[in-house]
Amino acid sequence: MRSEEFTIEGRNAVLEAFRAGKPVDRLFILDGSQDGPIKSILREAKKGDTIIQFVQKERLDQISETGKHQGVIAYCAAYEYAEIEDMFKLAEKKGEAPFLVLLDGIEDPHNLGAIIRTANQAGAHGVIIPKRRAVGLTATVAKASAGAINFTPVAKVTNLSATIEELKERGMWFVCADMDGTKMYDIDLKGSIGMVIGNEGEGVSRLVKEKCDFIATIPMKGDIDSLNASVAAGVLAYEIVRQRG
Repeated sequence: MRSEEFTIEGRNAVLEAFRAGKPVDRLFILDGSQDGPIKSILREAKKGDTIIQFVQKERLDQISETGKHQGVIAYCAAYEYAEIEDMFKLAEKKGEAPFLVLLDGIEDPHNLGAIIRTANQAGAHGVIIPKRRAVGLTATVAKASAGAINFTPVAKVTNLSATIEELKERGMWFVCADMDGTKMYDIDLKGSIGMVIGNEGEGVSRLVKEKCDFIATIPMKGDIDSLNASVAAGVLAYEIVRQRG
Protein backbone atom coordinates (compact mmCIF):
# COMPACT_ATOMS: atom_id res chain seq x y z
CA MET A 1 0.00 0.00 0.00
CA ARG A 2 1.19 3.51 -0.75
CA SER A 3 1.49 6.02 2.04
CA GLU A 4 1.02 9.45 0.49
CA GLU A 5 -1.74 11.21 -1.38
CA PHE A 6 -0.93 12.48 -4.84
CA THR A 7 -2.37 14.08 -7.95
CA ILE A 8 -1.44 13.47 -11.58
CA GLU A 9 -1.66 16.36 -14.04
CA GLY A 10 -1.41 16.63 -17.81
CA ARG A 11 -2.99 14.57 -20.58
CA ASN A 12 -0.17 12.13 -21.25
CA ALA A 13 0.58 11.59 -17.56
CA VAL A 14 -3.06 10.90 -16.69
CA LEU A 15 -3.54 8.56 -19.65
CA GLU A 16 -0.40 6.63 -18.73
CA ALA A 17 -1.56 6.39 -15.12
CA PHE A 18 -4.78 4.71 -16.23
CA ARG A 19 -2.97 2.35 -18.58
CA ALA A 20 -0.52 1.44 -15.80
CA GLY A 21 -3.43 0.44 -13.57
CA LYS A 22 -3.04 3.18 -10.95
CA PRO A 23 -6.20 3.52 -8.79
CA VAL A 24 -7.70 6.89 -9.80
CA ASP A 25 -10.45 8.10 -7.48
CA ARG A 26 -11.58 11.27 -9.26
CA LEU A 27 -10.93 12.86 -12.60
CA PHE A 28 -11.34 16.60 -13.22
CA ILE A 29 -11.63 17.61 -16.88
CA LEU A 30 -12.05 21.03 -18.43
CA ASP A 31 -15.69 21.43 -19.37
CA GLY A 32 -16.17 21.27 -23.14
CA SER A 33 -13.00 19.32 -23.91
CA GLN A 34 -13.69 16.81 -26.69
CA ASP A 35 -10.37 16.18 -28.48
CA GLY A 36 -8.71 12.82 -29.04
CA PRO A 37 -6.55 12.61 -25.87
CA ILE A 38 -9.50 13.61 -23.67
CA LYS A 39 -11.71 10.96 -25.28
CA SER A 40 -9.00 8.37 -24.63
CA ILE A 41 -8.76 9.41 -20.98
CA LEU A 42 -12.54 9.25 -20.56
CA ARG A 43 -12.63 5.81 -22.15
CA GLU A 44 -10.04 4.53 -19.69
CA ALA A 45 -11.77 6.21 -16.72
CA LYS A 46 -15.11 4.59 -17.56
CA LYS A 47 -13.56 1.13 -17.35
CA GLY A 48 -13.21 1.52 -13.59
CA ASP A 49 -14.96 3.29 -10.73
CA THR A 50 -13.44 6.71 -11.38
CA ILE A 51 -15.69 9.67 -10.59
CA ILE A 52 -15.59 12.10 -13.52
CA GLN A 53 -16.26 15.80 -13.03
CA PHE A 54 -16.32 18.44 -15.75
CA VAL A 55 -15.25 21.79 -14.30
CA GLN A 56 -14.31 25.31 -15.33
CA LYS A 57 -10.69 26.34 -15.89
CA GLU A 58 -10.74 28.38 -12.67
CA ARG A 59 -11.43 25.21 -10.68
CA LEU A 60 -8.58 23.33 -12.37
CA ASP A 61 -6.20 26.24 -11.77
CA GLN A 62 -7.24 26.25 -8.13
CA ILE A 63 -6.49 22.58 -7.46
CA SER A 64 -3.44 22.31 -9.73
CA GLU A 65 -0.10 21.86 -7.98
CA THR A 66 2.03 22.37 -11.09
CA GLY A 67 0.12 24.99 -13.08
CA LYS A 68 0.50 22.70 -16.13
CA HIS A 69 -2.65 20.60 -15.93
CA GLN A 70 -3.55 20.82 -19.67
CA GLY A 71 -7.22 20.60 -18.69
CA VAL A 72 -6.91 17.29 -16.84
CA ILE A 73 -6.19 16.44 -13.19
CA ALA A 74 -6.50 12.98 -11.64
CA TYR A 75 -6.72 12.32 -7.90
CA CYS A 76 -5.26 9.01 -6.80
CA ALA A 77 -6.03 7.24 -3.54
CA ALA A 78 -3.32 7.44 -0.93
CA TYR A 79 -3.82 3.72 -0.32
CA GLU A 80 -5.12 0.98 -2.56
CA TYR A 81 -8.60 -0.33 -1.92
CA ALA A 82 -9.30 -3.95 -1.11
CA GLU A 83 -12.09 -6.21 -2.34
CA ILE A 84 -14.88 -7.44 -0.09
CA GLU A 85 -13.73 -10.96 -0.91
CA ASP A 86 -10.43 -10.14 0.85
CA MET A 87 -12.41 -9.55 4.05
CA PHE A 88 -14.12 -12.94 3.87
CA LYS A 89 -10.77 -14.60 3.27
CA LEU A 90 -9.33 -12.82 6.33
CA ALA A 91 -12.24 -14.01 8.49
CA GLU A 92 -11.81 -17.56 7.18
CA LYS A 93 -8.07 -17.45 7.86
CA LYS A 94 -8.77 -16.44 11.46
CA GLY A 95 -11.52 -19.02 11.83
CA GLU A 96 -14.05 -16.32 12.74
CA ALA A 97 -17.52 -15.31 11.60
CA PRO A 98 -17.22 -12.23 9.35
CA PHE A 99 -17.47 -8.88 11.13
CA LEU A 100 -17.61 -5.91 8.74
CA VAL A 101 -18.02 -2.17 9.33
CA LEU A 102 -20.06 -0.26 6.74
CA LEU A 103 -19.96 3.54 6.68
CA ASP A 104 -22.83 5.48 5.15
CA GLY A 105 -21.38 8.79 4.01
CA ILE A 106 -18.60 9.60 6.50
CA GLU A 107 -17.14 12.90 5.27
CA ASP A 108 -14.56 13.78 7.94
CA PRO A 109 -11.18 12.12 7.26
CA HIS A 110 -10.35 12.13 10.98
CA ASN A 111 -13.56 10.21 11.70
CA LEU A 112 -12.82 7.68 8.96
CA GLY A 113 -9.28 7.17 10.22
CA ALA A 114 -10.48 6.76 13.80
CA ILE A 115 -13.12 4.23 12.73
CA ILE A 116 -10.57 2.18 10.77
CA ARG A 117 -8.38 2.19 13.89
CA THR A 118 -11.31 1.03 16.06
CA ALA A 119 -12.29 -1.60 13.48
CA ASN A 120 -8.79 -3.03 13.63
CA GLN A 121 -8.69 -3.12 17.42
CA ALA A 122 -12.18 -4.65 17.62
CA GLY A 123 -11.19 -7.44 15.26
CA ALA A 124 -13.35 -6.39 12.32
CA HIS A 125 -12.29 -8.02 9.07
CA GLY A 126 -12.83 -4.94 6.93
CA VAL A 127 -14.43 -1.55 6.37
CA ILE A 128 -16.74 -0.73 3.45
CA ILE A 129 -17.29 2.84 2.25
CA PRO A 130 -19.41 4.29 -0.58
CA LYS A 131 -17.85 5.74 -3.71
CA ARG A 132 -19.78 9.02 -3.62
CA ARG A 133 -20.46 11.68 -1.01
CA ALA A 134 -17.87 10.26 1.37
CA VAL A 135 -14.18 10.71 2.11
CA GLY A 136 -11.77 8.22 0.58
CA LEU A 137 -8.40 6.91 1.74
CA THR A 138 -6.40 10.11 1.97
CA ALA A 139 -3.15 10.81 3.78
CA THR A 140 -5.13 12.45 6.62
CA VAL A 141 -7.20 9.28 7.00
CA ALA A 142 -4.03 7.19 7.07
CA LYS A 143 -2.52 9.36 9.81
CA ALA A 144 -5.71 9.31 11.91
CA SER A 145 -5.84 5.51 11.66
CA ALA A 146 -2.48 5.32 13.48
CA GLY A 147 -1.25 2.64 11.08
CA ALA A 148 -4.41 0.50 11.13
CA ILE A 149 -4.96 1.28 7.45
CA ASN A 150 -2.04 -1.05 6.71
CA PHE A 151 -3.80 -4.02 8.29
CA THR A 152 -7.55 -3.50 7.91
CA PRO A 153 -8.91 -3.90 4.35
CA VAL A 154 -11.05 -1.02 3.09
CA ALA A 155 -13.33 -1.53 0.09
CA LYS A 156 -15.19 1.11 -1.89
CA VAL A 157 -18.60 0.26 -3.38
CA THR A 158 -20.97 2.02 -5.76
CA ASN A 159 -24.17 1.29 -3.83
CA LEU A 160 -24.18 0.52 -0.10
CA SER A 161 -27.78 -0.74 -0.07
CA ALA A 162 -27.11 -3.17 -2.91
CA THR A 163 -23.93 -4.34 -1.19
CA ILE A 164 -25.89 -5.10 1.99
CA GLU A 165 -28.36 -7.18 -0.04
CA GLU A 166 -25.49 -9.12 -1.62
CA LEU A 167 -23.87 -9.75 1.75
CA LYS A 168 -27.17 -10.94 3.21
CA GLU A 169 -27.16 -13.65 0.56
CA ARG A 170 -23.85 -14.79 2.04
CA GLY A 171 -25.40 -15.22 5.46
CA MET A 172 -24.64 -11.83 6.99
CA TRP A 173 -27.11 -9.72 8.94
CA PHE A 174 -26.88 -6.02 9.70
CA VAL A 175 -27.27 -3.64 12.60
CA CYS A 176 -27.14 0.14 12.31
CA ALA A 177 -26.63 2.74 15.02
CA ASP A 178 -29.53 5.18 15.35
CA MET A 179 -31.33 7.10 18.09
CA ASP A 180 -34.66 5.42 17.36
CA GLY A 181 -34.09 1.74 17.94
CA THR A 182 -33.61 -1.07 20.42
CA LYS A 183 -31.08 -0.72 23.22
CA MET A 184 -27.90 -2.35 21.92
CA TYR A 185 -27.61 -4.60 24.99
CA ASP A 186 -30.94 -6.21 24.05
CA ILE A 187 -29.88 -7.25 20.52
CA ASP A 188 -28.05 -10.48 19.70
CA LEU A 189 -24.91 -9.19 17.98
CA LYS A 190 -23.11 -12.50 17.55
CA GLY A 191 -22.45 -14.37 14.33
CA SER A 192 -21.76 -13.03 10.85
CA ILE A 193 -22.50 -9.34 11.25
CA GLY A 194 -22.23 -5.99 9.51
CA MET A 195 -22.24 -2.84 11.63
CA VAL A 196 -23.51 0.29 9.87
CA ILE A 197 -22.55 3.80 11.01
CA GLY A 198 -24.11 6.87 9.38
CA ASN A 199 -23.08 10.32 8.29
CA GLU A 200 -21.87 12.75 10.97
CA GLY A 201 -24.89 15.03 10.62
CA GLU A 202 -27.74 13.04 9.11
CA GLY A 203 -27.01 9.56 10.40
CA VAL A 204 -27.84 6.42 8.42
CA SER A 205 -29.80 7.15 5.25
CA ARG A 206 -33.36 5.85 4.96
CA LEU A 207 -32.58 3.38 2.17
CA VAL A 208 -29.66 1.85 4.04
CA LYS A 209 -31.58 1.75 7.33
CA GLU A 210 -34.40 -0.16 5.65
CA LYS A 211 -31.92 -2.85 4.61
CA CYS A 212 -30.70 -3.37 8.19
CA ASP A 213 -32.12 -6.18 10.31
CA PHE A 214 -31.83 -4.27 13.58
CA ILE A 215 -31.50 -0.66 14.70
CA ALA A 216 -29.33 -0.31 17.80
CA THR A 217 -29.59 2.62 20.18
CA ILE A 218 -26.63 3.51 22.38
CA PRO A 219 -27.86 4.47 25.86
CA MET A 220 -27.04 8.09 26.68
CA LYS A 221 -27.60 10.01 29.89
CA GLY A 222 -26.27 13.44 28.97
CA ASP A 223 -27.94 16.63 27.81
CA ILE A 224 -27.28 16.17 24.07
CA ASP A 225 -28.73 13.35 22.00
CA SER A 226 -25.91 12.20 19.75
CA LEU A 227 -22.32 10.95 19.70
CA ASN A 228 -19.51 11.67 17.27
CA ALA A 229 -19.62 9.06 14.47
CA SER A 230 -16.28 7.51 15.39
CA VAL A 231 -17.23 7.32 19.08
CA ALA A 232 -20.56 5.69 18.24
CA ALA A 233 -18.70 3.19 16.06
CA GLY A 234 -16.38 2.38 18.95
CA VAL A 235 -19.15 1.90 21.49
CA LEU A 236 -21.24 -0.39 19.27
CA ALA A 237 -18.20 -2.28 17.97
CA TYR A 238 -17.12 -3.17 21.47
CA GLU A 239 -20.60 -4.39 22.39
CA ILE A 240 -20.20 -6.71 19.40
CA VAL A 241 -16.76 -7.73 20.72
CA ARG A 242 -18.22 -8.41 24.17
CA GLN A 243 -20.98 -10.59 22.80
CA ARG A 244 -18.71 -12.47 20.40
CA GLY A 245 -16.52 -13.36 23.39
